[in-house]
Amino acid sequence: MYKKKSLGQNFLKSPAYLQAIVDAAGVQKGDLVLEIGPGEGALTEEILARGATVVAVEKDHRLIPMLQVTFDKQIYSKQLELIEADALELEAEKLVGKKEFKLVANIPYYITGALLKKFLSEETVQPSTLVFLVQKEVAERIAKSKKESILSLSVKVYGEVVYVKTVPRGAFSPAPDVDSAILLVKDVSKKNFQNEKEEQRFFTLVRAGFSQKRKKLKNNLTGVFGSETSARMEAAGIPQDARAEDVALEQWLTLTKV
Repeated sequence: MYKKKSLGQNFLKSPAYLQAIVDAAGVQKGDLVLEIGPGEGALTEEILARGATVVAVEKDHRLIPMLQVTFDKQIYSKQLELIEADALELEAEKLVGKKEFKLVANIPYYITGALLKKFLSEETVQPSTLVFLVQKEVAERIAKSKKESILSLSVKVYGEVVYVKTVPRGAFSPAPDVDSAILLVKDVSKKNFQNEKEEQRFFTLVRAGFSQKRKKLKNNLTGVFGSETSARMEAAGIPQDARAEDVALEQWLTLTKV
């Protein structure tokens, strides 16, 4: 079957890297796993082999019949629920209820940011663990870079981020133009926020801080804090000449509360 460029389809074929994804998620018997974009089912098969129950959401209607045939026994036994839909348009709670679940996906690069935002901050239920196969550069920006960004802070504030492993482009069919990486976010929660208002305030400050990257943070935050900007930054332990990319998550959180 030809792969749809419009859906960003690059299917991972390497058993070693498929196992690495499932290992990173710590999938074991009895787990509930939400998989986005099962494709031709290679990752699904590895997850099912660990004894987990899987809810798989696939947007490409052409793949559904093949998946139904490949996993007919697991679907019959209800170890696998296959849903034809766009994951960005579904509510996680309707898929998994209030149960604890892990989110695993080999996702198209172009929806990485949208899916991270959806499942970390927007949904009423969060995964306990999230493992995405993403563009290497994106994974490095989130987990490895010494400079922060809106993206890195937006992920780190919800859990511990780990750059697990680089996945070369040759491990896919068809091969993408860039290498990928396995990104793990573990211990996902909203423990850094006392309530939704505080969560919204955090993102208001981060967006303001990065609104003009070449400017110092103090100048960018003046629109939020006015004449109190210097005092608030000092209270949060942020140098007056700092730029947004040099401010650590803990300092942003303190700034949210002062």
